Amino acid sequence: MAIQRYSVTPHPIETLLTWVKSGEIAIPEIQRPFVWDATKVRNLLDSLYRGYPVGYLISWRNPTVKLKDGTPSGGKRILIDGQQRITALMAALLGYEVLTKDYETVRIRIAFHPGEERFEVHNPAIAKDKAWIEDVSKIFARDVYLGDLTDEYVEKNPDLNRSAIGKVLEQVAKITNNHVGLIELAEDLDIETVTEIFIRVNSAGVELSQADFAMSKIAVNETYGGNQLRKAIDYFCHLAVAPEYFSKIEKGDPTFAASDFWPKMKWLKDVNDDLYDPTYTDMLRVAFTSEFGRGRLRDLVALLSGRNFETRDYEEAISEASFAKLKKGIEAFMSKTHFDRLTMILRSSGFLTSSLIRSQNAVNFAYIVYLRGRAENLPADDLERLVRRWYAMSILTGRYSGNPETAFDFDIRQIESQGLVPYVESVIENELADTFWTGMLPQLMDTSSAQSPYFIAYQAAQARLGDKGFLSTDITVRDLLLNRGDKHHVFPRKHLQRNGLSRGRYNQIANFVNAQSEINIAIGDKAPEIYFKEIVEQVKGGPKRYGGIVDSERLRENFVQNCLPESLLEGDVPAYDDFLAERRRLMALRIKEWIEVLS
Repeated sequence: MAIQRYSVTPHPIETLLTWVKSGEIAIPEIQRPFVWDATKVRNLLDSLYRGYPVGYLISWRNPTVKLKDGTPSGGKRILIDGQQRITALMAALLGYEVLTKDYETVRIRIAFHPGEERFEVHNPAIAKDKAWIEDVSKIFARDVYLGDLTDEYVEKNPDLNRSAIGKVLEQVAKITNNHVGLIELAEDLDIETVTEIFIRVNSAGVELSQADFAMSKIAVNETYGGNQLRKAIDYFCHLAVAPEYFSKIEKGDPTFAASDFWPKMKWLKDVNDDLYDPTYTDMLRVAFTSEFGRGRLRDLVALLSGRNFETRDYEEAISEASFAKLKKGIEAFMSKTHFDRLTMILRSSGFLTSSLIRSQNAVNFAYIVYLRGRAENLPADDLERLVRRWYAMSILTGRYSGNPETAFDFDIRQIESQGLVPYVESVIENELADTFWTGMLPQLMDTSSAQSPYFIAYQAAQARLGDKGFLSTDITVRDLLLNRGDKHHVFPRKHLQRNGLSRGRYNQIANFVNAQSEINIAIGDKAPEIYFKEIVEQVKGGPKRYGGIVDSERLRENFVQNCLPESLLEGDVPAYDDFLAERRRLMALRIKEWIEVLS
């Protein structure tokens, strides 16, 4: 028979709110923006008033840790499901202020109409209507006497029956006597089990990630500054996306603005670059993996809890050291010098815009490689070259597209044991051997996904190598990517459609070239036999129909840069499938040339 690893106990809402205020239950989200809108808060109060169920809360007790003097200390409960509901109740019933998604501190006021027994979000019309109690928190104030509140209300509304109103207000006041089930999970459960329980109990089925658990552990620890560290992570990610919120955060959270984190991220207010907009998961992965030499975030949760992996005990000293180490990693991540250098490396490799960044985890590990190299004092030029090639290899091989945690953990442990440079060089050499370019890559490029890593890498290669757009004299692929130029079908789409080809066939990536829109429009849906013949006539003095190239040598060079078979210039237009096979071969070799340039 399985041992029950949890308990379910109904508790009055009043008790739960008291535990939150005293810190017995810690709410990780309390410092984050409150995401419920006011109508959800109103609906929650209405459900409680009518005696409807409002779901279970789930808490997970921190393990008991051994203090530095050897004595044990019981851990707090962390509320991992029900945070928004508890925050809503504290805001509506107790008058607590919440932080909005715009980083403004506001009061959520829910009004109540005793005659109609109806809750509503406070608004100007309600403020002018004596039939409403503007703010239900008055009913729950510590020093309130319901008799006085009833008298006051009836005095404003003399037509109403005092006894009836009194009973209604008493019923509202009893909301906090309603019981809510609290599922308490055993402290020794692992993250995977806790996640599974969460998913099964939570009707919405919203999965909690290991990063969510790590952020919860960070947020509830005030002893070692976890609450401020959590804010630093959240604020950095928010500012990276929306730098205009800088002044709102600075004014709305003066305590954080006075912390040593704030100066380290102030540079974001002047940045409008979306090449790499990290989430808190990205920040945690990079900071943890680079500093701790581990890749699984469940290990971070354990270490922040004080886990000694050898003795399996929990020790305060390990918790303290882990928070200090994580802070160091987060500060390294936030460094303007480091962040700018990473994005510069990506851009200089040909990944010019966010549309060319398709694997955030590949960027994350490239950042880890960079930070480890910085820590080892590698020469800047050598380090940049190393990061460029590792990132390009990661993209081409899909290294972090499957199970990134497993890949992160494997790579960082190998780096720890073999050394950064030897390991990176050996992996690149093995993954991108000659057979990759001539055998595997051309096969992988048999796809119609314009978002495939191979087409992304090909475009980055063209940008880095300075290739001109198809049939362009001066406009480069780089220019076209930055200004959203057209992707032209070499064998025009409508031409192939007329021949019965499906979308997956005519949209093969080997049928795409980057081209100026005017050239694309001029070609239209002409058969390739027709327009390639006209292109040849153009360089022999014929009419200028497609771009400005009038020299046969420049035309051949343009075909080489765009990986088009030169046989097309000799009137030899192959069957579509033969064309695709040859172009994939040429594109693969162009990408190989790019990798060599990055070396």
